[in-house]
Amino acid sequence: YNDRKRGIMSGFSKFETFPVWNLSLDHPVNVAYEAATADIGDCNVLDPFHKKAYGVEAVNYNRDVENFAVMKKIIERMVSDGDPMTDVRSPTDMGVNMVKEGIVDNGVVCEASKQEIVRRYFRYRREFVEGCTLHDTLDRMDKIMAKVGAKPEDRSVVLPARKAAEEAKRRQTEGKGYKGVFCGAAIEVFLDSGGTLIVTGKNSPLLHAESAALLNATKKVAGIADGVDVISPSVIRSLKELKRNMGLNSTSLDPKEILNALASSAVSEKNARRCLNALSKLRGCEMHTTHLMTEGNEKTVNQMGLILTTDAKLPFPDYHLI
Repeated sequence: YNDRKRGIMSGFSKFETFPVWNLSLDHPVNVAYEAATADIGDCNVLDPFHKKAYGVEAVNYNRDVENFAVMKKIIERMVSDGDPMTDVRSPTDMGVNMVKEGIVDNGVVCEASKQEIVRRYFRYRREFVEGCTLHDTLDRMDKIMAKVGAKPEDRSVVLPARKAAEEAKRRQTEGKGYKGVFCGAAIEVFLDSGGTLIVTGKNSPLLHAESAALLNATKKVAGIADGVDVISPSVIRSLKELKRNMGLNSTSLDPKEILNALASSAVSEKNARRCLNALSKLRGCEMHTTHLMTEGNEKTVNQMGLILTTDAKLPFPDYHLI
């Protein structure tokens, strides 16, 4: 537009990252794009206009292809023959994309794409439980998962979180679980050795499952033994007393409260200080929970940089998501 105002006859193109036009239709990267837009029903298609114009197969998405004929007519009415705008012969021509040239390890990219698809699977299930998406979206995601041969359990933290919830139920006589609700959470942490380790947490009258997992994860990356208490008992007592005095139904500490307790204890406790300093190492780690978190608790986890998914069970006694 600005060029035309200055008398410069220029064409146009846009940065169009996904789908990647010169990767195959069923490449996991392109399938991951379908997963990212499953709620609006986007799907990848071969661009028939590009094939006709150049004899080359190119991947685009349905809305661009469906609307290209309209776009072409608009261009023809706007400009005269020979104008650079008339050089656009396909919807793929309207995009600039060099993603394929940047792939140096296709195996790593394919696995990362599958993991993103699984994360989207859990996101849509959660949105369905919250009433934010339709069952059609879940059906589309089931087909997308099948297309790349992915299962929910392919996400490394899913089964450990579920097993933690099951263990909480088995150990309810030992103080695990809370008011008939049994939750589990798992975090995959990166070790200094270069490996990874999955740490879990179970809910109890003292801690939410997510709080327990966060605390256990920070202890692990800080090199502190599981049996060592890092938060001052007096701090915990004060927090629980505060919640009782406020008339709250639960005195179990949520993620933000456990972080506040850790920060308070770090003033005088060396191990708490080590855990506090280790919190930044959780950024970018994968986390899964069995139950829905409150908006505030989820915000705390997201602010820490954890990549969160959930089974989206509701925190009611003996509740099972069907």
